[in-house]
Amino acid sequence: MVRAIGLTHVAGATGRTSEAAVRQLHHLPEQALIDMGDFVGGMLKYLRAHPVPQVTIAGGVAKMTKLAQGLLDLHSGRGSVDFVALAEFADRAGGAGALHEKILHANTAAEAFGHAAQDGVSLGDVVARAAWQNAQRVVEGKDIAVEVVLFDREGRAVGHAPFAAAHR
Repeated sequence: MVRAIGLTHVAGATGRTSEAAVRQLHHLPEQALIDMGDFVGGMLKYLRAHPVPQVTIAGGVAKMTKLAQGLLDLHSGRGSVDFVALAEFADRAGGAGALHEKILHANTAAEAFGHAAQDGVSLGDVVARAAWQNAQRVVEGKDIAVEVVLFDREGRAVGHAPFAAAHR
């Protein structure tokens, strides 16, 4: 349907908040929104077979952290946030040793991102880039540019990996 109506950009979101936020961010029509939910891998595999020039993957910090860890099924029953990996992402973002420890002891990904924000560390961009790398592996070799955007619970963008072609 997307190709039939001439759309060149689609977005898959993990939930209602990220769907509304990505729709507003890119001024997308309703038809451009894919009901992805937890199944980012399924969406990407479908798009690999039926390419669209631009694909945005949008989600909350926990689900996008799971994608950054390499999970393609983001359901809580299939895997959880790895706080060791999240602390290492914070290290890459320039976080100090104290932040690493705070993240290791966080109860939720949102709490970890809050600690990073308090320390002035842009954890979201590092997580988004790692999530992008895992997403692009699924569509590699196809003429598809992938973007990843992380949103907080209020729908504010807190991390971004801009569009880049998967075949590079």
